[in-house]
Formats: sequence, structure tokens, C-alpha cells
Amino acid sequence: MKIPIFQVDAFTSSLFCGNPAAVCILDDWIDDLLLQSIAAENNLSETAFIVSRGETFDLRWFTPTTEVALCGHATLASAHVLFNHGAWPEETVCFQTRKRGQLSVSRKGNLLEMDFPALPVHEQAPPAGLEEALNIEPEEIFGSAEDMLVVLDSEKTVQEISPDFAKLEQVDCRGVIVTARGDKSDFVSRFFGPRVGVPEDPVTGSAHCVLVPYWAGRLKKNILHAFQVSKRGGELFCENLGQRVRIAGRAVMYMQGEINL
Repeated sequence: MKIPIFQVDAFTSSLFCGNPAAVCILDDWIDDLLLQSIAAENNLSETAFIVSRGETFDLRWFTPTTEVALCGHATLASAHVLFNHGAWPEETVCFQTRKRGQLSVSRKGNLLEMDFPALPVHEQAPPAGLEEALNIEPEEIFGSAEDMLVVLDSEKTVQEISPDFAKLEQVDCRGVIVTARGDKSDFVSRFFGPRVGVPEDPVTGSAHCVLVPYWAGRLKKNILHAFQVSKRGGELFCENLGQRVRIAGRAVMYMQGEINL
């Protein structure tokens, strides 16, 4: 069996920036253990697997250690592959997912714009060990559908935070989003997910399902410009739509090949 594979840097127009994702195109679904083994071998924060269903595509995402319910950058990467290397003729491609329903990505000039669910924050006591693992005193901490949102006092603090990943892996949540007002953007963020095999994710589309409604409410505006200030960095153009969010960015192909099984 030969499986086409592509590696795309998402939320950037420059190679070696943004967030790299692998995209594998399957004729039909194969065993989950094999999917997980491929993702582990790729050793990227996410590997996307897509199967054509005619007018839509099934889409699943795996970290090196587990399947996840939602991933933004690998969805952007999947759309980039279909638009540029899969001869998809329409301006919008629709994906059917197992836990987040239908998602779509549209071409808007030189941007790819994703239509994702909004995941608002709620009051929640911080899990035991969170503040100790982050080694910082936050302004506020909120819960969301899967991740904790930690609000800090400045972009500089977000850039300089250095979590204890061994301790953070013991904290009872999928991942931790840290965020603050941006110096040259509406907000900045970073994302840590050692419990799912991703100590730091370079650019996290799904985290913006939480960040966009939070910052839209705090800043009293619905059009938002964001940077994820990891070492690789990424730029996102966002819009709050109430129950949905639009998250747009650029993508660039790094390599393509075949997996031999």
C-alpha cells in the first residue's frame, strides 16, 4: 500500500515558520493503530488523514500519541493540499469530523479561511498543580471545552514563560492556552499540551476557537488580528460570529512523497 503524504507549514507564508502538519490521503479508512503509528513516525504535532466522500471529505487528526477532537492547523494544511495538489475545483472544501461536525475552509485571496465552532470560556477552579507548572502568577484562569485559558499581563510575559513540562503533564486538562494583549496585534498566545504528546504547539488553530470569543468580548470587537508567539511563530486573522468563528491564515508546502506499507 502506498499513501500520498504532504508536509505543510500552516499559518505562515514562509518555510520553517508556522506549524508543520502532515496530510495523508487515504482511499478509505485503515486500522486506527496504523493511523496512530503513522502519526508517531511523522513526529509532528498533528497528522491529518483525509478520505474523499465525493462532495465532502472525512477528516481525522492524530498527535504522536493520541487522536484529537479538533485541530486547526492540520485542517488548514489539508485544505491547502486539496486546493493546490488535489485539483479541488471549488472555492470551499467541506470536511466531516467525528466530534466537531462539519467544518469548511474557503479560499479568500491569498488566505485560507476556516469556519469553526466557537468554544467560550467558563468559570472553573484551576486544576491542581497548574500555576506551579507554569511558574507564573496569572491574571485570570478559565476553563473551556478541553483546555485551560490562562490570561497574563503582557505579550512579554507570554513570550518568556517557560513551563515545567514534567509537572504540566500531570495537570488534569488536555492543554493550556496562555494569552495576553498584543503589542502590535489584538492578542497573542502560546499553547502547551504535553499530555497529548505536544509540549508546545507552534500555532494552534483550535485554541483560537476559545481565544476569539474571549478577546472579542473583552475588546468589544469582532474582527481580530492575532499572533502565536512560539519560536516558529504564526499569524491569524479571526472573526467572532457568535456560535462560530472564522480563522484565516496562509500555508506553504514543504515536501511531498509516499508512505510504503
